[in-house]
Amino acid sequence: LLDLQPLPVTALGNREFESLYKFTHFNPIQTQIFHTLYHTDTNVLLGAPTGSGKTIAAELAMFRVFNKYPSSKVVYIAPLKALVRERIEDWKIRIEEKLGKKVVELTGDVTPDMRAIAQADLIVTTPEKWDGVSRSWQNRSYVQKVAILIIDEIHLLGEDRGPVLEVIVSRTNFISSHTSKSVRVVGLSTALANARDLADWLGIRQVGLFNFRPSVRPVPLEVHIHGFPGQHYCPRMASMNKPTFQAIRSHSPAKPVLIFVSSRRQTRLTALDLIAYLATEDNPKQWLHQDEREIEDIIATVRDSNLKLTLAFGIGMHHAGLHERDRKTVEELFVNCKIQ
Repeated sequence: LLDLQPLPVTALGNREFESLYKFTHFNPIQTQIFHTLYHTDTNVLLGAPTGSGKTIAAELAMFRVFNKYPSSKVVYIAPLKALVRERIEDWKIRIEEKLGKKVVELTGDVTPDMRAIAQADLIVTTPEKWDGVSRSWQNRSYVQKVAILIIDEIHLLGEDRGPVLEVIVSRTNFISSHTSKSVRVVGLSTALANARDLADWLGIRQVGLFNFRPSVRPVPLEVHIHGFPGQHYCPRMASMNKPTFQAIRSHSPAKPVLIFVSSRRQTRLTALDLIAYLATEDNPKQWLHQDEREIEDIIATVRDSNLKLTLAFGIGMHHAGLHERDRKTVEELFVNCKIQ
């Protein structure tokens, strides 16, 4: 099925929408899902590897609403404030400035007034925030104007915050049944093992279920798995730091690396351990890919004391507890390959 002829962007049939894309053709995954997303109102579950253009799939579903139901609203739910921020930065330019649609962020960090939300065409929010807002749906006419709910990373249903997503989907269906205005649900995910179960729960028949295996990933991925024994969380986490340092040395000595850990505290502990391993090297500042004078100026603007220390060794930290300006500093240094 992935051998379909790539669909040209002109298939959108709308000059404004077409102008948002720098490429001329959709990729194989987008080509296959295009008709269902852009020409129907059926619920959709899309499981596809990271980097295969799921955000554009979300945009296709949005464009349908902008085209066919211009007085309705789009709600896009991302699980993390950092992901909401990323979408807002992109869509404020591409959808607000270029298309003239009002884009609003609704998170714990940013709570616009009710009038701004009521005037928005696209609301980008987190599960908890939308759960709180949609509870009072009878008194909030803008909740009743929602035509589509796009849930990114919907596979997180199985995690700690899964119940919130369950409540949101159930409430959306409940609102639909009481307002006789159906709300479309589009779920985006990495490749799923139990796609059929999730599709049944979302009320998706055969049309609307797309689950692409990891092998169709546009950028090939090498996987190395290293197992760790030990029942207790803290010692096990600590035992992973040295092998992590060695893995960076062997697999990516010069290109920037992301290390995911399971808590804010652990970001600090892992970063400090990595500094300890660097300290035994001939050049402890080898992960700092920038002039020391420049980095000192940047560090002077940082609020978090631990981050000041780690950045001096070319190591950034990123979590929800940091001030937004500190997070932005780390993101920019990492993206520009200034830190390892």
